[in-house]
Amino acid sequence: QVQLVESGGGLVQPGGSLRLSCAASGSRFNVYTMGWYRQAPGKQRVLVATITSGGSTVYVDFVKGRFTISRDNAKNTVYLQMNILKPEDTAVYYCNARYLALKINAWGQGTQVTVSS
Repeated sequence: QVQLVESGGGLVQPGGSLRLSCAASGSRFNVYTMGWYRQAPGKQRVLVATITSGGSTVYVDFVKGRFTISRDNAKNTVYLQMNILKPEDTAVYYCNARYLALKINAWGQGTQVTVSS
């Protein structure tokens, strides 16, 4: 199974920026669809953004224009650049790797992002 390790979370003021990273194990990273999800206290985990093996991206409406997902296949890493952060962005952010042909659907342990003054 794929191991995913997120990093980059922390406390930031409203309007600030953070960049999350997710490093994946193994040699098949380039074929995975990678995603970032988040879960706020008392709420369900929801999709934030995805990026396919070919680099196509999808964003949910509440992060469009503020967040950017990218990947570096040479480093087995996916990133989430978060700008103009809002208090409502406060959540645990999770990395996901998916490749249906091999029944891969892996999650990282999550990284806390807190937006507060």
